[in-house]
Amino acid sequence: MSYPGYPPQAGGYPPQPGAYPQQPGAYPPQPGVYPPQAGGYPPQPSGYPPQPGGYPPQAGGYPPQAGGYPPQAGGYPPQAGGYPPQAGGYPQAPPQGSWGGGPVGGYPSIGLDSLSNPGYNAGMPGGTMPQQQGSGMGYPGQPGQPMPGYPGAPSPNPPMAGYGGAPAPMPGYPKVPSPNPSMPAYGGGGMPIAPPVNRGFRGTITDFPGADPLKDVEVLRKAMKGFGTDEQAIIDLLGSRSNKQRVPLLRAYKTSYGKDLIKDLHSELSGDFRKLVMATLKSPAEFDASELHSAIKGAGTDEACLIEILSSRSNAEIKEINSVYKAEYKKSLEDAISGDTSGHFRRLLISLAQGNRDERETVDISLAKQDAQALYAAGENKLGTDESKFNAILCARSKPHLRAVFLEYQQMCGRDIEKSISREMSGDLESGMLAVVKCIKNTSAYFAERLYKAMKGAGTKDTTLIRIMVSRSEVDMLDIRQEYVKNYGKSLYTHISV
Repeated sequence: MSYPGYPPQAGGYPPQPGAYPQQPGAYPPQPGVYPPQAGGYPPQPSGYPPQPGGYPPQAGGYPPQAGGYPPQAGGYPPQAGGYPPQAGGYPQAPPQGSWGGGPVGGYPSIGLDSLSNPGYNAGMPGGTMPQQQGSGMGYPGQPGQPMPGYPGAPSPNPPMAGYGGAPAPMPGYPKVPSPNPSMPAYGGGGMPIAPPVNRGFRGTITDFPGADPLKDVEVLRKAMKGFGTDEQAIIDLLGSRSNKQRVPLLRAYKTSYGKDLIKDLHSELSGDFRKLVMATLKSPAEFDASELHSAIKGAGTDEACLIEILSSRSNAEIKEINSVYKAEYKKSLEDAISGDTSGHFRRLLISLAQGNRDERETVDISLAKQDAQALYAAGENKLGTDESKFNAILCARSKPHLRAVFLEYQQMCGRDIEKSISREMSGDLESGMLAVVKCIKNTSAYFAERLYKAMKGAGTKDTTLIRIMVSRSEVDMLDIRQEYVKNYGKSLYTHISV
């Protein structure tokens, strides 16, 4: 049975002998062919668009009437005479190699395969031939229903995920990076987590444009010459230069005046201001090494200073501190710590002083759960405490991994890791372990707390204040300021100024 209308019958399309160039009855069509006459295109009853039982369907069509969906006879998919047409309907594929049928082997792609235009054959003016629908394309929830068309034509639309049998990906499972760096992705195995959002430089002191060391030391020389010292000039200059611009001033000063800048400043200044100025003229590693040395030597030990520096510095920074300490004080940092501390606190400091923490940004959630269980078994779930297990996990694991461990720990036993440490430990070891945990959770909040405690109450711990303000000024002072306001309701500037 042939479809009345288009394509036309004998002498129409596809052409019969006497094809291209067209003979009478070929293309351009003669009367009674294409464009078709009665019963042609636009179609008459039973043509295209089809009448009752066709598309868009009338009674019994789609959306279906009595008989529901899937439709009954005359519904969708339509039966003979409907759309898409059945055998003998529209369109009939011309044989490959004939006019309109395309070359044997199909058409070469011209990059428009993603466009769908179920019109006429591409060889004819008016459009492209209908493409075979992908097997996965059907109505939602139904099996894929192929759309009859020309055999072998590539599907213009790949199967849509979730429709007709193409599996839909499950967001967040596994191998999907976590949107929150502190909340690792779940799914088992080694899971990459999103690295911390890089918000750019978070310090408060930046390079001064066009700084000239020789001109800068001239300003310092004038500030110290004569009667009295112009301290404001020193503040203005050193406070506007970055560390890498301040350190070269030592050599430039000696080059210009044959004198030692440190000695001249030391003789001209006094008190905490002198300490602050001396701190600004050291490199970060030199300053940290000198602070560690000061914390260890003499009567008593500043344990909080040791923990603050060793728990907050990176592996590379700690290794540089070790190198500078050995060169400056003719003794290894580890030996200095061993000789001045004891017990599990000494072991904690020595572990941190190795600078050997895992620094990968990936989190193995199964290992995080194991570590959380190990911490629970070593503390809350045990008579006594296995401090060495806490030491091994807190000093060796990466910071992203430990954040996942702390989360798992809280979910497991309903208690924050810090509260468990406070319940299980005491003295310097408790303070040290808590500092490590706080620094890993939120370094900026840890330093904000250190600053707050240094200034609250009677007297100010000026050494702590100077150390943090100098060492963090080019690292994360903007974040520390934000945490300070959020946690203590007063700006850091205001608290320092009072």
